[in-house]
Amino acid sequence: MTVDRLLPTPEAHDLLDLTGELATRELAGKVDDFEARGEFPREVLRTLGRSGLLGLPYPEEVGGAAQPYEVYVQVLEILAGTWLGIAEAVSVHTLSCFPVAEFGTDKQRAMLPDMVGGELLGAYALSEPHGGSDAAGLTTKAVADGDDFLVTGTKAWITHAGQADFYNIFCRTGGPGPKGISCLLADADTPGLMPQATERLMGLRSSAPAQIVLEDARIPRDRLVGEENRGFTIAMRALDSGRLGIAACAVGLAQSAVDYATAYAKEREQFGKPIASFQGIGFMLADMATQVSAARALLLNAARLKDAGRPFSIEAAKAKLFATDMAMKVTTDAVQVLGGAGYVSDHPVERWFREAKVLQIVEGTNQIQRLVIARSMTGG
Repeated sequence: MTVDRLLPTPEAHDLLDLTGELATRELAGKVDDFEARGEFPREVLRTLGRSGLLGLPYPEEVGGAAQPYEVYVQVLEILAGTWLGIAEAVSVHTLSCFPVAEFGTDKQRAMLPDMVGGELLGAYALSEPHGGSDAAGLTTKAVADGDDFLVTGTKAWITHAGQADFYNIFCRTGGPGPKGISCLLADADTPGLMPQATERLMGLRSSAPAQIVLEDARIPRDRLVGEENRGFTIAMRALDSGRLGIAACAVGLAQSAVDYATAYAKEREQFGKPIASFQGIGFMLADMATQVSAARALLLNAARLKDAGRPFSIEAAKAKLFATDMAMKVTTDAVQVLGGAGYVSDHPVERWFREAKVLQIVEGTNQIQRLVIARSMTGG
């Protein structure tokens, strides 16, 4: 189904048309193979970078496209509708550029053209094996050693681990809690920075995340991003924007599930007529389509608040919560519409069902989103 979109400029319409063409030409024919092999599609991302899709929300003077988030999230939605792994990679890379773009020194910002152009792929190393939702409790430690920091610890679930050219390493340089955390920018070839074996995932297998072990990894002090012991603020601000990216991925995935289930229901016949004509199926499809539209509206509202420079953190949490729960429900229903055919890999709804689950977990679990929203309401 063609989504009727209200976009701010003719340029934005052209950009979304380009994204749709790239998705058809560069992604659709590759997704099944890469997902089956669990291989990260680095060259595909380079292609998207050369097409300008990896730096959309960043300023033109650093090689970005200066697009509003309202447009950027709709690009992610289109990509996710064809290949969620690619859309998530674009979202994570955009997130990984944020610390340097917003808080970096002039020397660090000189790297931005290669970052936003996709020649340098980024990773965001916040989570740890024993510290996911409790990000402020991270234990990776950085100790000053002359003009360097020596960093020791383990990071977990790192998208682009072993593939990235640079890593945002969030580590403890001060006391306990959020006020003792700093952000360091590490090159992939940093001695002592060691990506581990790729995780074996239920879905989103081409994402290929892994742990990062740091053993006295030597990172120059001039790679400190922002002020020392102020890294937690950087991490949380980045995640506010990242949640919009994940919500967009959820909307795109669910839209494809609705479209596929609808087309199948119009062709599949039982009792002498298409199953779409039965009220039980028709009402299910109507609810699925309505939920996708509602999630898209929440997402675009939060994105427009961000573009206007207004507080958007709580609305981003609502969008991420609703959109990802919606995607799980919609893909489950899409499998049900197809019946037994939905449970085999001949149809993509089986893959979308497996992929939707992770969206309820990444960039802050949906339980954390509910906590954030509730505290904003009650003053907790």
